[in-house]
Amino acid sequence: YRDDVPPAYVERFLPLVLELEEEGGQQVPPCFSSQGVNYMHIRHSNLYLLALSKRNSNASETIIFLHRLTQVLIEYFKELEEESIRDNFVVIYELLDEMMDFGYPQTTESKILQEYITQESHKLEVQVRPPMAVTNAVSWRTEGIRYRKNEVFLDVVESVNMLVNANGNVVRSEILGAIKMKCYLSGMPELRLGLNDKVMFESTGRTAHGKAIEMEDVKFHQCVRLSRFENDRTISFIPPDGEFELMSYRLSTPVKPLIWVEAAVESHRGSRVEYMVKVKAQFKRRSTANNVEVYVPVPDDADSPKFRAATGTVQYVPDKSAFVWKIKQLGGSREFLMRAHFGLPSVRAGTSAPLSPSLSSPPC
Repeated sequence: YRDDVPPAYVERFLPLVLELEEEGGQQVPPCFSSQGVNYMHIRHSNLYLLALSKRNSNASETIIFLHRLTQVLIEYFKELEEESIRDNFVVIYELLDEMMDFGYPQTTESKILQEYITQESHKLEVQVRPPMAVTNAVSWRTEGIRYRKNEVFLDVVESVNMLVNANGNVVRSEILGAIKMKCYLSGMPELRLGLNDKVMFESTGRTAHGKAIEMEDVKFHQCVRLSRFENDRTISFIPPDGEFELMSYRLSTPVKPLIWVEAAVESHRGSRVEYMVKVKAQFKRRSTANNVEVYVPVPDDADSPKFRAATGTVQYVPDKSAFVWKIKQLGGSREFLMRAHFGLPSVRAGTSAPLSPSLSSPPC
């Protein structure tokens, strides 16, 4: 955009990544410098999205822009991969031209961009001027939207990150949450959302009816009035049309594991290793967890897998050096056992990687 970084520096990116991985043996940092050029990148599947700058640019803003660019491309092409980029490079050039001007981020709302940048060439002739929302105070929503039936859907999606040591004690736990909405409202509606926030109750001297929460690392959609939130902790906003993420947050609240996993590994003579994995649901009987998956790491050279599970299916995933136990439905207070046998060229002592349980919908 500024023509201050020659294209040859882009070609140096992958060799630099390989060099950093060999030196540190760990994941490459999202921002690093080489020969006076700042490299800022994110990774999506098997693709790198890269931004270069010779100036002392705002790295956080650049990383956020790359994430927004990823979301916009997924909205347009459904799947972001090498083939979709090759097939749609003309549309991507048009999007980048609208999303950034002289190196400054501009419009990043996919709903607004889709009004005047389409994948069909004949639609481009219908509207030659960008919609008023691009230069409007409310750039994320167009005027004149009408619905016969006004509807709002709100979902709270939370994931629990937890580290448990070999003795069964919880070393660290946190909750990563997001509030996702689907809005089908006419006109320019203003919505308000209140939270059971500990900071708000302490500042006003009020008493919470339930257990107050203390949110950290809060990130809002650009539609939220931040000044209003700072004053009275009320989330006031004019929502975009359709589906969007209103906010994300983190909670450092100690939590009890919803699913408890125990694993025992036993090595036998004859180059064989046996795994015994037990899964127990630690929630109420009337609740059910759906699509439970437990990843168990195995040695890289393991072969000849054999499985026997009380419920669900077990599959060996060689490229991840693990096997995954999939349980479609896990009832509350239920527990199941699974055994796995692997052959090894040689049995050796070593450290084991942690287990990774997951579920797509939490119990209610």
